[in-house]
This record gives sequence, structure tokens and C-alpha cells, in this order.
Amino acid sequence: MAVRPFGELEAAVMEVLWRREGPATVREVLEELNTTRSLAYTTVMTVCSNLVGKGALQREMAGRGWRYSPTRTRAEHSAALLRDVLGAAGDRDEVLMHFVADLDPDAVASLHSAVEAARRAKNA
Repeated sequence: MAVRPFGELEAAVMEVLWRREGPATVREVLEELNTTRSLAYTTVMTVCSNLVGKGALQREMAGRGWRYSPTRTRAEHSAALLRDVLGAAGDRDEVLMHFVADLDPDAVASLHSAVEAARRAKNA
């Protein structure tokens, strides 16, 4: 299943939920979002509902309302986006070469460590 990038408000809602330790109600998400902008409760409720439909959030009933939580971590979501980009890139090797060529040395070292860790995990 292809993963789509989030729209601006979807990304803001996801950011709030990724930062939290656990699920949140629409009101809790709204309170955090309204520190930097002015949104209506129904707007945030609609965005959360849409994100459930897209598979980005799950919800559970808590009392008379829903509590929302991400279905993936931020890292898992980002990795899925990268997989989709590479899958649609045509020449995967060329895209990876351009990507790595633009990385700073610390990022290259991190990438190398991640590749080695993935290899060890597959061989274990």
C-alpha cells in the first residue's frame, strides 16, 4: 500500500500525536495546535477521522469520545515514504547514488551503520 505525504494540517496533527506518550482526544490535540494557530474543534476532528481512514491513526473509545494514536512511528512512516519513492524512481541505484552523494559525512556514517545493523538482523 502506497504511503502518501501528509497535508499541512495532517502533518501538524501527526506531529502532536507523535510527540505524546500515549493516545489523545481531539480536544487535547486541538489545545496543542491552538498554541500556534486558531482551529475549530470540528476541523481537527475531521482531520483525525480522515487520518484513521488513511490508516495513519487508530482510535479507541474512551468514555463518550475517541482517543487517537499513530499506527506507525514517525521513523516507520518516513521509511515507508522512502520505500515508495525508491519504488517509483525507475533506476533505484542511480537515485541512491545521488542521495548518498548529497549527504554529509556524519549522515553517510549513520547510513552505513544502519545498513550493517540491518544485515546483522537478517542473518541472526
